[in-house]
Amino acid sequence: MNSSPSRKIIHVDMDCFYAAIEVRDHPELRGKPVAVGGSSERRGVLTTCSYEARKFGCRSAMPTFKAMRLCPDLILMPVRFDVYRQESARIREIFHRFTSLVEPLSLDEAFLDVSHLNSSGSAIAMEIRAMIQEESQLTASAGISANKLIAKIASDWRKPNGQFEVSEGEVADFMRALPVKRLWGVGKVTEKRLQALGLETCGDIVDRPLHQLVAELGRFGAELHEMAQGIDHRKVNPSRERKSLSNERTFAENLTSATEGLLKLEPILDELEADLGHAKNRDREICKSVVKLKFADFTQTTIERAAMSIDRNLYRTLLEEAWARGDGKSVRLIGAGVRFLSESGSDDDHSGHQLKLFQ
Repeated sequence: MNSSPSRKIIHVDMDCFYAAIEVRDHPELRGKPVAVGGSSERRGVLTTCSYEARKFGCRSAMPTFKAMRLCPDLILMPVRFDVYRQESARIREIFHRFTSLVEPLSLDEAFLDVSHLNSSGSAIAMEIRAMIQEESQLTASAGISANKLIAKIASDWRKPNGQFEVSEGEVADFMRALPVKRLWGVGKVTEKRLQALGLETCGDIVDRPLHQLVAELGRFGAELHEMAQGIDHRKVNPSRERKSLSNERTFAENLTSATEGLLKLEPILDELEADLGHAKNRDREICKSVVKLKFADFTQTTIERAAMSIDRNLYRTLLEEAWARGDGKSVRLIGAGVRFLSESGSDDDHSGHQLKLFQ
């Protein structure tokens, strides 16, 4: 693996974060199937759900009516983003006791670079998780390795409330046996496409000549070839001042119509509005609204329009226009966001530090 031997990267991922907070704050819910978000109406969508609910097949981004069919006893709790953000800030403060190199991915997960500390990555992760549980009564899982790619994969290995380390000497064997569905960007549709090509594991990908992968999968084939070897040179980048703000969702099953897309757009806009209401964003002046779609073949399109606030009708229009660009292709990801007006009064941004929606 082409990575510095001294790097110690931890990926911390909270366990069912929103649902866990609701269960903590409402002890009578413990042991019961709980979901956050949505409503009993047909347009409602789950934001997350507890492990008890997942046993019935419920999952995030699932329409509420479908979840209720799978689990008639499902307990729906309203979204409380202010509370979740407070808890997220408390947890990030714990991270910063160990390192300033903290890269949040969302409210409930982050990368930490602890290469400068003398203790092992596993010992540090264990201490961080113990502090989180003691101070918030919530549990977290962690993955530890020499780069971000493997640390993130590893954090899912012992969920919930566990951790897993992949040392440098273990990377080759670990990656070789890894099912392709464990790689970033490989959902159910892509997994089936890879399986049709005889690619079941990362070992199968590594064994396939690079030129053949590119011929079969385009640029994504080259990216897969690197990922399958556990190669990832990205640094852990602490948060910078945002030139934009966005939320996006990748779906377990591709969406086949704009009507489905409009349904999935609503909770994304709910979260975007909550983000904009946060203190650090409250005084930022919006200059554009943006919608991004990633299609089944991994091509993507971004469409934006001048705006000064969150206008849901505008976002719906943008989504429909973006959808039409796909010429009938199904959609695997939807993103919605805003661009902020810079201090100079311009919306130009050449810093390269925007959120992933605009990259």
